[in-house]
Amino acid sequence: MIKQTTAVVMLTISLAGCSDAPDNLPEAKVDALPTVLTVQGQWIKEADGSIMADPQTSGLTHVNGMLATLSDASAQTDQQRRIHMLNPTDATLTPKPESMRMAAEVRRSCFANYLKEEPDLEALVVDPQNEQVFYTVTEDATRTGALSVRCQQRFAETGSTDYPTLLVRLYRDDDGTTTMTNVRPLSFPASFEVGDFPNDGIEGMAMTPARLLYLGLEKDKAGQPRIFSVQMDEAFWESQDFIEVTEPQLAVPQFESGNHPINGLEYYYHEPSQQGFLLAAARNDNELWVISENNTRATARIAMQFAAPVEEAADNCSATEVMDNVSIEGLAVIDSTLWLINDPWKKNYLKNVQCGANQSRYEAMAPLLFSVPLDEAWFIE
Repeated sequence: MIKQTTAVVMLTISLAGCSDAPDNLPEAKVDALPTVLTVQGQWIKEADGSIMADPQTSGLTHVNGMLATLSDASAQTDQQRRIHMLNPTDATLTPKPESMRMAAEVRRSCFANYLKEEPDLEALVVDPQNEQVFYTVTEDATRTGALSVRCQQRFAETGSTDYPTLLVRLYRDDDGTTTMTNVRPLSFPASFEVGDFPNDGIEGMAMTPARLLYLGLEKDKAGQPRIFSVQMDEAFWESQDFIEVTEPQLAVPQFESGNHPINGLEYYYHEPSQQGFLLAAARNDNELWVISENNTRATARIAMQFAAPVEEAADNCSATEVMDNVSIEGLAVIDSTLWLINDPWKKNYLKNVQCGANQSRYEAMAPLLFSVPLDEAWFIE
């Protein structure tokens, strides 16, 4: 058993170059000798007990004690365009549903061809007021054909990529059948300088009880992670036009160099302090960022390492092994536990092979479900 230790690393955040940046962020403290929180995982398995093969899991949310995730466009075909329901107790999936259907409104939209083939779905969140309604967002659409001339003219001014980022509403029936009911493209004000990065776009989503939707961007034109927001009112889906994002005043870490994307978001209301926080997965940094919604405290950066179980007895193998590359792409909180799911990065996943007993799992691009108790120190100075 690997002993778990917790460290909270505080640092001052600079938001130079971002629009609407807060003038006075809280001062921060830095631990002199930060330690690393080790997070234990479980291999995710299909309902029949087999390993979940190459789902390229992206996004995580929770419904009535269950977790839900979906697959991006690089997953094997039978995993795509489905909401995967997952029991967190044993990391076992419910029987695989059929692929998503499309309502007439979506079929008649400019984006039907893209959404019916291999849409790059990159995040998932449930509506806090209706557990059968989910929202997802698309990223890389370069693999699809161009929009029609009419649609290109209508949706040319995205403020980012040539093909718009799409916000998609999903409705999940009691039998698990999921339908894409509505779609709207997102636009980014030119002043935000988001840049044209089709495969480094929105990868995280979180929603407050008041249905304020936060969107985590991997990187902007300056190579910085960003968080945007959209207020979803009752009339939101009555239009199919662009919805322009805004930028809240959040202390998102900024960097002088390197790639430090946000790849997962979760909203958490901390009852003792009566404050909201965004939990962000910084995939490349193996960090969890705890960002105050109201900038009442400095952003916490928690260093993590992830351990995979070795389920079969094997010579010279421990019961767990610390992974080399994890790529967390989804976060969800149930009660006092943070759940995390990874998106096996095909370029790097085989670097995890240590014990021969797990080699076939890594070769199958099998994901894991991780969990860690929430720490009060993350939320209180």
